Parts: sequence; structure tokens; C-alpha cells
Amino acid sequence: MAKHGKSASLTEKISILPDTPGVYMYYDSEGTVIYVGKAKNLKRRVSSYFNRTHDSLRTNLLVRAIVDMSYIVVPTEQDALNLEASMIKEYQPRYNVLLKDDKSYPWIVVTNEPYPRVFMTRQRIKDGSKFYGPYTDTASARATLDLIKRIYCIRSCRQPMSQEWIRAGKGRLCLDYHLKRCKGCCTGLVSVEDYNKDIEKIRAILRGDTGELLAYLRESMEELSLEMRFEEAQELKEKYDLIKRYQSKSVIVSQSIEDIDVFGIDDDGENDVYINYMHVRRGAVVRSVTLDFRRRLDESRAQLLGYAMSEIAESLGVKFDEVIVAEEPDVEMSGVRFIIPQRGDKAKLLEVSCRNARQHRVDKIKTMEKLNPETRTERILRRIQSDFRLSELPSHIECFDNSNIQGTNPVASCVVFKDAKPSKKDYRHFNIKTVVGPDDFASMKEVLTRRYTRLVNEGQELPQLIVVDGGKGQLSAAVEALDEMGLRGKIAVVGIAKRLEEIYFPGDSIPLYIDKNSETLRVVQHLRDEAHRFGITHHRNRRSKSQAVSELDGIKGVGEKTRTALLTHFKSVKRLREADLDAIAEVIGPAKASVVYSALHD
Repeated sequence: MAKHGKSASLTEKISILPDTPGVYMYYDSEGTVIYVGKAKNLKRRVSSYFNRTHDSLRTNLLVRAIVDMSYIVVPTEQDALNLEASMIKEYQPRYNVLLKDDKSYPWIVVTNEPYPRVFMTRQRIKDGSKFYGPYTDTASARATLDLIKRIYCIRSCRQPMSQEWIRAGKGRLCLDYHLKRCKGCCTGLVSVEDYNKDIEKIRAILRGDTGELLAYLRESMEELSLEMRFEEAQELKEKYDLIKRYQSKSVIVSQSIEDIDVFGIDDDGENDVYINYMHVRRGAVVRSVTLDFRRRLDESRAQLLGYAMSEIAESLGVKFDEVIVAEEPDVEMSGVRFIIPQRGDKAKLLEVSCRNARQHRVDKIKTMEKLNPETRTERILRRIQSDFRLSELPSHIECFDNSNIQGTNPVASCVVFKDAKPSKKDYRHFNIKTVVGPDDFASMKEVLTRRYTRLVNEGQELPQLIVVDGGKGQLSAAVEALDEMGLRGKIAVVGIAKRLEEIYFPGDSIPLYIDKNSETLRVVQHLRDEAHRFGITHHRNRRSKSQAVSELDGIKGVGEKTRTALLTHFKSVKRLREADLDAIAEVIGPAKASVVYSALHD
């Protein structure tokens, strides 16, 4: 970065870019967009401009002129391609190759006819036909059409196909019918209703809504297989595989949306709220701005949306007509129609806007954490405190796990996290001493009693939170141990079920379900993984040692010193068994070596 002498703010902005598809915009000192680019990986692509000198003089001139940048995240690389094209046409940056007009891009059209045709075109005619696209990649459009034609038998001829024309017998079966590429529409061999069932499925593919179609194909395959109609089931399987491999077209460009505004919102559940504004023109996003709000008086999301709309209207001079929102704002705006979409292209646009609001929040957090690393730790601990309803910040957490295989060599592990990070020097192993047989509940009680009796007696720091690996049974055992030591209420304790998302609290039979994206869940998962790893390693070592010693124990005339000498030298019974008599004799002498060698090879 320093090679190009960019400002600290721009360097910082580049350093926290996400590893996701998106479009980036570069600005000069006057705030003019001078370049728009797409990226499969925003961080990698944008960084490549600044970490070296380029061979191209034009690229070096561009880099020198860059003063600031912004970006929009999108779901897929194809979305980035389409969004880049629309933004280049909107801003016409001087360092971009100018794109041609929209009419140069192909569309896929489903015609408005009794027996609709599906084909690629570069001309949009308002005759009731449905157009999908535009496709900035012609190869993608052709691949989509090829997929449709391989799955469905749709006509390709230009005959009028009206009912009167068919009844008059003017149609003749062509080669496509005999090649099973058409169902014989021209002679009425397929009804309009049956033909249009396939057309609806084609529309779903073009919209990207393939879920119901895949479910239908899967169910039909299973039925045919049960009826032992395997050839027909195989044909459906081939169609199923084709659709699974198919990547739907962009959700960013939609010919059904002309000019509309979108407000997406991301609420961190506390005080900070991020609202993204996108302006959509001719079906494509041409502007994106994210505003930050901090609640002062517990303002609702609806109120904050109203504030955001007022700010955008005033600062950008926007006049709203149709606005896509997640919920209706708490503001009166004459002549403005609010849309809360549930599905379709408008719902997808809202999701893209919310995604950008969410990404803005992540970027702000990353920036703060780079400036002050302790901020991240405190934020995570406060989230755990909130999720687990703790009275104090859990800077010290301990997690316990039992480990035994078929009741042998029962052990337990205790892992310690301080400031949400492993403190491996404080990890402890426990060999179960008082419990006979595989009794996880009793083992848990024994281990907690031993652990905290010792900490109390030695005057050491107690944790703010104990996590036991197990459901209600293990939790009850832990609570009983704390009660008997007089620590109940001084240390919080929870149990985590096998599914991990379920957290049990003492005296509450209904578990808490943690959000899968929560940092609390990531810390808990790390705790349990460490407890498993640490416990299983100790259990494996103890079991191996036990098995090795017991095998040598059975040899008459071999005492503890001899066993120790052999295991110290050969490391394991396996290596001892592979050694020859002379090698063993060098360690324990020829007489004992002969006894050991004979015993191990009988």
C-alpha cells in the first residue's frame, strides 16, 4: 500500500474488505467515479491494484488518481458482472471501456402465445411476452437455453398455433417431433394446459426458483423406482442433475423492475442500526449508500427507517415514488408507495440491500478492532453475558467433558478460556477415582467437586461461568456439586446438548437456542472441541499405557524396573515385539531377555 502513498483511511478501508463477490468504485479528489470493477473476491482484487507497480501505464495512472473507494457486495460473480455493466453505463468512468447500449445484450423470451416459444433475442417488444435478462454473458444465455431444451420438449417453429389453425388441419408434424424435441403442438397432440405446465417450470428456471421443480423431480424419481420403471426414472435423474448444475441468472438485474428505491436494515439487537439505501434504475442497482444510527431513546426500526428516508431525500435530492422496505417506516410521505416483498425479484433486491447493511456493520467492527484489539474481546464477552443471562462479564470460563470407552479408564478434562481465548497452561486432566462403571453424571459431580474444592482451599480465582458438556443430567450433577460446596449462585453454570445449539440452564427444562451465526456459539463450540480433544488425548494415552503394562505384567520374572526400562528404550510393546533377542538383551540382560522374547512370541 505504502508504495503508492495512499491515505491511511483508504489503506484501512482496503485492509478490511470482505472475501466475497462484489463491485468496487474508485473516486478521484473531486469525488467523481473514475473506475468501476467487478470481483469474485473483493479483498484480493482491490488489493492487487495497490501492492505492486503495473506494466500498464494506464493502470498506474488510475492508481495514482484514486483517493477513495466504495463497494457493493452481491451473492454471486454473475451478479457482480451484471451490476458492473449497469454502473459503468450510469457513471461512464473515464478509465473504463464504455459499454454499448442495453439493446446489445441478449434476453431470453417466453412468448405470449397459446403454445409459447422460448428463444434468445436482442429486441424487446411489448406484446405481453415475458423477457428474462439481460444476459451480459451470451454464453450463459445459450447455456440456459440449451438446458431448457434438453429437459423440455418445446416447439421452435414460428407457426401461429391458434386453435382455429390447428382445427383446420394446417399443421404438419416436423422432424423435431420425430426426434422427440416437440410434442406435436401443430396437430393438437398435446393440450394447451399440459404444454403450459412445462412452460411454468421453464419460467421457474429462468427466475432461478428451482427448489419446487427439484422436489417434484426427486419425488417422481422415487415413485418410478418403486414401480421398477428404471429407464423413466433415469431420464428424470438426468434432468434433475442438469438443474442442480444450473446456476440461475443474476438477481441484481430484473427487466420487471424499472425505477425503484430500496432500504435494507441490519440491527445488531442493541443500540447500533445500519440502513442501506439502493437506487435501482432500469432494473439495476446504480447507487448504494449506508447510514449509521445509534439508538438514544429505544427508537423502533420503523422510526429509524423514517429518519433514513428523510436524510437520503435531503442529502441526495431523491424524490421517492415506489420504495421497497422490510417494514413500513414511521413517516408520512405523500405519493410514496411502500412495498414489503415476500418473494420474487423485489424480495431479492431487499436481501441484497440488507446484505450490504450487514457488511457495513462488519467493516465498522473490524476497523474498531484493528485500532483497539481489546474492543473485540469485550464485545464477545458482552454477547456471551447477554446470551447466558450472566450478572458479570465471563472473562474466565471453564468447560468439562467426560471420556470413557465401554466404561474403561474413565477420565475427564477441564479446559480454561480467559478473555474468550484458550489458556492452555490452566487445562487439567482428571482420572475418575470414586465412580465405578460408566456413570457420566456421578463422574461430572466428582470432577467439579475436586476442581473447585482445591481452588477454594488454595484461594485461587473462580470462573464466572462453567460449561458442562451434556444436557439436563450432567447439568443437574454439576449444580448438585456446587450446592454441596456452597458455590451455587457464585458461579454460573450451563449445559450444552449434543446438537450444540441447545443451552440448558439450572431449573429450566426448556433450552435456549443460540443463533448459528452468533459469536457466543463459536466460543462455546471452541470450548467443547478443546474439551473433547484434550480429554480424548488423555484417555487414549492412559488406555495405551494400561494395555502395554498389563501385557508385560503377565510375564513371570519381569518386575516394575524391567518393564520401565523396556518401555523407556523401545517406546511401545509393538516395537519391543519387533526387536530381536540381542537388542532386548542389551537393555535387560540375556536371561530376562530370553523370558520376555519367548513370552511375546508365544
